[in-house]
Amino acid sequence: MSETITAPGDAPARVPGKPGGRRRPPRGRKVLPYLLLLPALIAELAIHVIPMLVGAWMSLLHLTQFFIRNWTAAPYGGLTNYRVAMDLNGPVGKDLLHSFFVTVAVTVLVVSGAWLFGLAGSVLLDRPFRGRGALRTLFLVPYALPVFTAVITWRFMFQRDNGMVNTVLSDELHIQHGHPFWLLGGNSFAALVIINIWRLWPFAFLTLTAGLQSIPGDLHEAAAIDGAGFLRRLRSVTLPLLRPVNRVLLLVLFLWTFNDFNTAYILFDLPPTSADVISIHIYNASFITWNFGLGSAMSVLLLAFLLVVTLGYLGTGRLRRRYA
Repeated sequence: MSETITAPGDAPARVPGKPGGRRRPPRGRKVLPYLLLLPALIAELAIHVIPMLVGAWMSLLHLTQFFIRNWTAAPYGGLTNYRVAMDLNGPVGKDLLHSFFVTVAVTVLVVSGAWLFGLAGSVLLDRPFRGRGALRTLFLVPYALPVFTAVITWRFMFQRDNGMVNTVLSDELHIQHGHPFWLLGGNSFAALVIINIWRLWPFAFLTLTAGLQSIPGDLHEAAAIDGAGFLRRLRSVTLPLLRPVNRVLLLVLFLWTFNDFNTAYILFDLPPTSADVISIHIYNASFITWNFGLGSAMSVLLLAFLLVVTLGYLGTGRLRRRYA
């Protein structure tokens, strides 16, 4: 029997050190969470952190094709690669700036288009009706397809002579004259934007659909009773309550699109000037011209830009919530 100390109006408390008293958890139980996190930490270090640090060190070297066999023997160049990349009067800086603006334009159009299509689909399928589940499944097909399969299919569709896009637009609908090139010249920018929107809007649709499930239906019913139409309910009820979901969704879409390499590489191999996104530009600087030091410096600059934009975006949202 364990001794207890009772006070008027208090529950009995165990005396420390007596049998039946509260015991400290075993030391192994405290260490177990850290042991479970250890494999993930090792994988994160091996896959992301260490290669990132190696890339940052490579950006300080004059690492060209002459030092590939022993890259540690490459001469130290300091910030030379950064000065070359950021020299907007030089050819390297001009090309990098052009690629940056192309990437910004692609990102703005893709994120806006994917969000609009995702919002439209989620709102239209929010109310139950027959066949809603089949439509939701159909809408998620582009997101479920492997990137290589989807982009190769679009590449065949954008072929000049026998592609489905030119056949439908020119021969069936007579919207355009002739069979223009979609994978060369200025149209390549439009082709890249269309494919990226087609690939990403199902993710926006899925995320916004989940967000709509958390909005009580009573709010829409009360707004409808007060005379609010569909657009007014969308503007005054749906969008304000979806703001936390949209904040995360837009950030994820921005990072995915700005960093996307696979779509442009599979679609064009060597993209034309109008579709020269920055990920392909860095790849060409590293593996086509064999200047790995300069390519690493461009990668570090891209990482710094994305970090600044992400932290600024999150900080702005935190300030808005605080003042609200």
